Amino acid sequence: MNLDLASIANVPRLLFEVPLRPLQGQRFQPTGFPGLGAATFQTASGQSLLVESAQSMANRLELTVWDAANNDLTPTASGLSHVRVLRHDAFLTDTVLEAHRLNSPYLLEGRDKSFFETLKADLGGLEAGPIDRKKLATTLLKFDVGSLLHGVFLAKKELAGGRLRVARALSAFIEADGVRVAASGGVKNDHVNPSGDTKAGFGNVPFARDEFTADRITLYVNLDLGQIRGYGLGADAERLLVLLALYKLRALLDGSLRLRTACDLEPASDRVEARRPTGFVLPDAATLANALRPAIEACAHLMTVTEVRYDDELKKSKDTSDADDDAGSDDNGD
Repeated sequence: MNLDLASIANVPRLLFEVPLRPLQGQRFQPTGFPGLGAATFQTASGQSLLVESAQSMANRLELTVWDAANNDLTPTASGLSHVRVLRHDAFLTDTVLEAHRLNSPYLLEGRDKSFFETLKADLGGLEAGPIDRKKLATTLLKFDVGSLLHGVFLAKKELAGGRLRVARALSAFIEADGVRVAASGGVKNDHVNPSGDTKAGFGNVPFARDEFTADRITLYVNLDLGQIRGYGLGADAERLLVLLALYKLRALLDGSLRLRTACDLEPASDRVEARRPTGFVLPDAATLANALRPAIEACAHLMTVTEVRYDDELKKSKDTSDADDDAGSDDNGD
């Protein structure tokens, strides 16, 4: 299906501001950060709150095309480039799941250097002088198209001195305005030994938790069309990237926005109209899916699905204190 994108053909950004609301009740639990807690901030109109960060939203948008039951792309996204990692012939991870996509240690740090050497060869010639953005974009399209939308930083010095970086072309975050604390809490009950040693996991453990209410909750989305055109990949690849970004946004809105146990949101309206340019309405999922399939097929010769082995020992960090702290955060990095 030839979905008409003429109305955004010459604009630099496609911006959405999507009103959200709690699926049930009024309270919601925002993302939290180690040592900080909820990220509140003051604006001219009062107190606001970061509900979900750009890093976490990038990961959530990636998952809209992932079939967790089959450890593979969904049928709609089949044919897109990505790298699968196998461990002892079983699925381990994928660039769709990795927080830093192609800059995953399971791709670049293992004893098996075959993929690293292939990537290095494809990026050859970028070691000195200005970065050839088209060559970098062509390589990313070949191995992991998601990196062109969600960003990547190939930090290893062997890859052009660690200078290969692509910012997010598709970014999103959720903020709430006019927020107020809704104090809550509970208790972990031990009906066998209520006064047991809590440090060992026994006994009753009361806890307090701050949830919030808000006058407004908004999902902000920025699709940098100028950046996508600047890759220099040609009309077919540009169309693929734009349709893929729009499809991911629609799939996110139509799917589950249950960000946490106590943060289950939904769009306030089925109609999602851009703030800029005015008049552009996000198509429905079926229309975007029908347009995305031929766009993938048109770029099939530019993309590969690669399998990499990582059979190294999975070593634990000597100092796990930071990892333990991060486990309490809902922000997964990018």
